[in-house]
Parts: sequence; structure tokens; C-alpha cells
Amino acid sequence: MSIDLKKDLPHLYRPGARDFVEVDVPPRTYLAIDGEGDPNTSAAYREAIETIYPAAYAVRKAFKQRTGDAFVVGPLEALWWAEDPADFARGNKDTWKWTLLIPLPDEVAQEDMAATGVEKREIREGRCLQILHIGPYDAEGPTLHRLHHEVMPAQKVTFNGAHHEFYLSDVRKTAPEKLRTVLRQPVRPE
Repeated sequence: MSIDLKKDLPHLYRPGARDFVEVDVPPRTYLAIDGEGDPNTSAAYREAIETIYPAAYAVRKAFKQRTGDAFVVGPLEALWWAEDPADFARGNKDTWKWTLLIPLPDEVAQEDMAATGVEKREIREGRCLQILHIGPYDAEGPTLHRLHHEVMPAQKVTFNGAHHEFYLSDVRKTAPEKLRTVLRQPVRPE
């Protein structure tokens, strides 16, 4: 058996690019590394990227040895926030906090994590609004502005957790204007 979360959970990984959709996200398990600072210049961010992928492949190997089953290593995901929300909105990236994530199948056990040195963490998002952004990361602003100032007020909801992104494209091989990123925001009634 092979597990591929993007195929098994299409409602979470394949929103359209035109309208925000509401999804109910069940608790999910991830490899997780916390940090802060500008992702374009932070040594901590670069080190986290260089750590999380090998850890994911080590977990996959241990899982396969234990169960005989395989899973596809999921896309890189990240939670983003700032102590002062205005810093986030202004793009003052030096003050940003982040958690890099790689999703794991529910069947991964703690023993599969033994050699990674990376934390296994459950995240509960529940009700969320999400959309597919196509283009450079720095061009997400208008879409997020629409979410925060039109979509959320119209639905009478407010923030209920950190901004969540899924990087569906390989930034090393994809032109910036073709990058595909899922933008997700956990919400709750006002």
C-alpha cells in the first residue's frame, strides 16, 4: 500500500484559484521545525529546510521497514505569523515567526521518528478558508487582502490561528509566475 496525502485528501490540497473555499480540516500530524526571521535571508530558515526534508525521508524509510507500506513525502508547508500583525501585513519579514511542516500519514508511529531529531506535532485547524495562489510568494498580498477585508467580514468570521501555506511547486524548477501555493486561514465566528 502507498499513501499519498495530496491524492487521498484532495479537498485539502486542491482548492481552485478563483474563489476561497471553506474546508473542515481534521487534526493532522506533521514534522515541525520552529523559527523566526526573513525566509529569504535567515540562516535558521535555510537550515530548517535542509533538516526537514532528510528527516521526512528518514521517517518514510523507517515506516516502510516497520510496516512494509510506503508513503509519498508531502509538500513543504509553513505556518506564518508576527507578534505585531502590522509587521506581517507590511512585509516586515525580519519579525516573522514560522513553523516549517511536512505532513505525515496518521499511521506514522513515534518509533518511526526515532532517528530524525525533528518534532512530530499534531495541528488542529478545524474550519478554514483556502485558495490556490499562482505566482510569486511576494504577490500574495492582494489575495490575502481580499480574504481579510472582504471574504472574512462577509462570512462574519475572524482569525483562529496562523496563516498556513502549502508549496505545491518546486521553487528550484518553477518560474516565479507559475508557482502554486495553497493559502489557508483557520477561522472562527466573530
